Amino acid sequence: MSNFIWCHGPECHTSHTQDRIRGVKGSKVLRTRKIKDNPHYNQYFTPFKYFCSQRCYTDFFKKHIQQIVAIAPRTEALETPIDVVKKPTTDWRGNPYMRTEIITVDNNGG
Repeated sequence: MSNFIWCHGPECHTSHTQDRIRGVKGSKVLRTRKIKDNPHYNQYFTPFKYFCSQRCYTDFFKKHIQQIVAIAPRTEALETPIDVVKKPTTDWRGNPYMRTEIITVDNNGG
């Protein structure tokens, strides 16, 4: 199995960079970049397992957003139960003020 994957950016092969140039004089082309499979790096930001740059990632997203949303459409709002607590505190000069703290509440009893 190959340790590389081709970039999925729809315009990757059109970017004018030296590392994309392939071929011999008279028949040169700009080619999509290969991405090395690096499990250590990819565990932190998995899109870069499939895209060579932020630009390619954004181009793909813009082109396919409708299909991506169609996979799991959101039909209602999500909500997180919270508690809002006001706590008296002081700033760095010692001036008092009220700090608002938002605390997530577990309504499942756990």
